[in-house]
Amino acid sequence: MRDGSYVRAVTDASFDLAAGECLALVGESGCGKSVLASALLGLLPANASVAGSAVLGDAGSGAGGLDLLAADERVLAREVRGRRVGLVPQSPVAHLTPVRTVRSHLDETVRALTGTSGPDGVRAAAGRAAFPEDHLDRHPHQLSGGLAQRAATALALVGDASLLLADEPTTGLDRDLVERTVDELRRHTGDHRALLLITHDLAAAGRIADRVAVMYAGRLVEITDAAAFFGAPGPRHPYARGLLNALPERDFAPVPGLPPELGALPEGCAFAPRCDRASEACATVPELTSGVACHHVAVARA
Repeated sequence: MRDGSYVRAVTDASFDLAAGECLALVGESGCGKSVLASALLGLLPANASVAGSAVLGDAGSGAGGLDLLAADERVLAREVRGRRVGLVPQSPVAHLTPVRTVRSHLDETVRALTGTSGPDGVRAAAGRAAFPEDHLDRHPHQLSGGLAQRAATALALVGDASLLLADEPTTGLDRDLVERTVDELRRHTGDHRALLLITHDLAAAGRIADRVAVMYAGRLVEITDAAAFFGAPGPRHPYARGLLNALPERDFAPVPGLPPELGALPEGCAFAPRCDRASEACATVPELTSGVACHHVAVARA
């Protein structure tokens, strides 16, 4: 809520994510990606509201699963965060206690999530994210961006959660560290753990994702296999195609214009003011049909 009125930060987002799979949620900053992650973990501000369902369940278990959006804070705190859903936050240093060492963070997390403690458990947890042992007694402000990211990844992996949320895990890293970070996240996905990678870095998404979901102005506008998105036939939505063409190794041409404010969305298709294919049909909001929400799918595919 803002100024007494509600802002729809995310609308009609619907997707599934299987064990062993990486889904990359991509889009420009401010499109609602991080809001979606916060909603799944119950971390939205007190004045926010959610509707719908987000069911977390193990494949083949026969159980109905847990609806994260309906769960209360007690359930989220004791059963979900860290245990069933791990989070690699967007700003790792900001989520680490500044007066405690990495060793202290890991020791507390290992004890809380596994019931064990001691130096062996801490070393094992650090090793899963390739965090160097000789840096365990450093405080967050003494870590480089890459090491802070590895510390956050180590903490997220301790509980062996079935779902790993990585929210912009490569922000501020150079390309070598980007590749090392996403490779580590992908490697730890395994057969029983899924990864939701939230990023504006399409190169990182293309490196590890199985599928790509594109968000614009709070809505999903395309969901497709990563191979089709980055290869042939390519993105089918004009916005998704524009994002891909903005990469340096492609046309290196930005999407024209600016995304709208979520509190002042245009009528109909929110991308229409920036789209060279817009027509009268775009006065209505397109539905996500066959993986793409666009009135000109045939044109966009060409």
